[in-house]
Amino acid sequence: MSSIQNSIDVIAKQGILPLYFNTDENISIEVLKTLYKAGIRAVEYTNRGSEALSNFKKMVKARNTELPGMLLGIGTIKNLEQAREFHAAEADFFISPGLVPEVADFLKSKEVLYAPGCMTPTEIIAAENTGIKLVKLFPGNILGTEFLSSIKDIFPSLVFMTTGGVETTHASIESWFSAGASAVGLGSKLISKKRMDEQDYDIIENETKKMLEIVGTIRK
Repeated sequence: MSSIQNSIDVIAKQGILPLYFNTDENISIEVLKTLYKAGIRAVEYTNRGSEALSNFKKMVKARNTELPGMLLGIGTIKNLEQAREFHAAEADFFISPGLVPEVADFLKSKEVLYAPGCMTPTEIIAAENTGIKLVKLFPGNILGTEFLSSIKDIFPSLVFMTTGGVETTHASIESWFSAGASAVGLGSKLISKKRMDEQDYDIIENETKKMLEIVGTIRK
């Protein structure tokens, strides 16, 4: 399993974190392979359905045999039981829509990255005080870039990622980076249900490559 700092480094270097869920295990695996082919080395699979755990285990197997260096994280973790299950299933990092203190404590004891969703300075302070290093600003479309630029200086040691409302455009991604984000989460705008249902893996690959190119251009 990836160390906390290594997971942060990979996500921050990549600049985008693709996230998705599909009830179909084969589509879930194919999307993962497609993202890898596009140059992605950290993915968030979201815990959004009863099939998530069994799909995730199959994805880990596929990763272990075919996708060296890919970090496979789990999102939408809301309680300790889920954290334990996915830790046993070898998730490399964990992401929540909000801060769950017992999950934070459990994953800290395992030395695994936990990135909780936070929406207020109070929540971010609570996360920082539990030893969190990477905070997910969520939902980004409600908070906006000005929120991040206003609070960034108060939390110099935290790494921020924003999820929700990030568009797959140069302007949108650049505005978040300028405000102080180290990465942006990209879900349905990049890996839409339609693209998955129609198994448009070429489109997903090309769009993902474009996003990585945008990040590269912005960082120059």
